[in-house]
Amino acid sequence: MTEAQHPNKIFKFCPSCGSTQLRQSGDRSKNCLHCGFHYFFNTSAAVAAIIFDPEGRIMLARRAVEPHKGQLDFPGGFVDPNETAEDALAREIQEELGTKVNKMDYFCSFPNTYPFAGMEVMTLDLAFLVELETISDLTPMDDIASIEFHHPSEVNMDELPAQSMKNILKKLNERI
Repeated sequence: MTEAQHPNKIFKFCPSCGSTQLRQSGDRSKNCLHCGFHYFFNTSAAVAAIIFDPEGRIMLARRAVEPHKGQLDFPGGFVDPNETAEDALAREIQEELGTKVNKMDYFCSFPNTYPFAGMEVMTLDLAFLVELETISDLTPMDDIASIEFHHPSEVNMDELPAQSMKNILKKLNERI
């Protein structure tokens, strides 16, 4: 995979009129000198589920797709337009694990940079403590290759590629 670049380096044409007169306007925006369109590179929202089994281990998913194929991650994903973080997490759990959420409580959030299509997508990853309808007979689906359970203090941080997930796990370990 090629190294991801900040969106400021990738956006060369105005998304509104197609002009090449798109110029940098501050650290996180571009302005079109032709039509006046002003585009801000805002943060995308993403959600992550912290799920415990009866032995106190947390569920981690082995990624089935790039970026970071084969590495560990918390179940979750991006929040769709017009969707709450809670609805997004319930949807992601259904898509990835084939079960429903009984209960979820907000835990914490951390910023992250997610490499996708050669671009750095700036995210805010919101973590929730989640209780599932069932934790047995889960089927990894969508972008999950497998499901693993680890004691939080024993997770190999090198297997978590996202800094936000490492920070979530560190905060979780501080609370246990």
